[in-house]
Amino acid sequence: MRRFLFFLVVLTLSGLSSMRADENVKAAQGRLKESGFYFGNVSGVYDDATAAAVTRYQIRHGLAISGKLDAATAQALGVAASAGETEALPTSGTWRRLRNGDMQFLQKLNAGAIPPPRASVASSPQSTSAPPTHQPAMEPHAPPPRLTEEETPSPGLTPQSPAEPNRPLPAKADYGTERLRDYVGAFVLAGLDPKIGAELEFFADRVEYFGESNVGRKTIQRDLLRYDRKWPERHFWLAGELKVEPQSGGQLSVAFPLRYELRSGSKHGSGQVMKRLTLQKTADGDLQIVAVNEKKTGRRQ
Repeated sequence: MRRFLFFLVVLTLSGLSSMRADENVKAAQGRLKESGFYFGNVSGVYDDATAAAVTRYQIRHGLAISGKLDAATAQALGVAASAGETEALPTSGTWRRLRNGDMQFLQKLNAGAIPPPRASVASSPQSTSAPPTHQPAMEPHAPPPRLTEEETPSPGLTPQSPAEPNRPLPAKADYGTERLRDYVGAFVLAGLDPKIGAELEFFADRVEYFGESNVGRKTIQRDLLRYDRKWPERHFWLAGELKVEPQSGGQLSVAFPLRYELRSGSKHGSGQVMKRLTLQKTADGDLQIVAVNEKKTGRRQ
């Protein structure tokens, strides 16, 4: 009898905890809907549409890009944080939604119905992780695998033309700054996907990869796997505005400051880079990365 009562109490508490978490998600969905970031039902179910809306909010409010209703995001929304991080890590359904763009959201944003990103986005809040020790900060992405960290030069930011023919980009209305902001957020979020190397889907078959020309997908995949093993815990913030510049051959250069905090056991790294993606239109109207580079711009210890 005692055992039965014990299990009954456990199940009741578990149900209450789940109900509370659902109510927190409901409250967040309501706030996101009021502010124009979410257009689905206020159901309390943390689905891909909700995660994509949360990410859109995060990248426009200086929050760590996670796709999760974490404590900092809940606080910014003015809702209670969940008792634990009950939501799964963002999956392909989340970042694909973000990558494709939500035209309803973009139209409202461009029409001024949604407040623009805060000017103070560069001063993003501190991470909830423990403060880093005095260890050298590492870039979010290492250079090509054939170079060791000691041999790696500081790469420039001028990408070279890819081997494959270029396609003109669509009209600016289709790929304006706000849609590109979502594309960048989707790319960062894909790097946190439980499927390691998911961001490979963003790359062309051959890429100018951190100063190395004509790098194939298999090489990039090996680098992504190595990077995940080296830094299994990662946090990224979009730390400022996007700088968008048309390039020859119909390509588009998108540069943005990215703040990062990395952890692997007792090892820590933190700092900021200026990351640059060179984008090219695909046959189906999507964008793919034909060049990626970055330059360290700051370090926090």
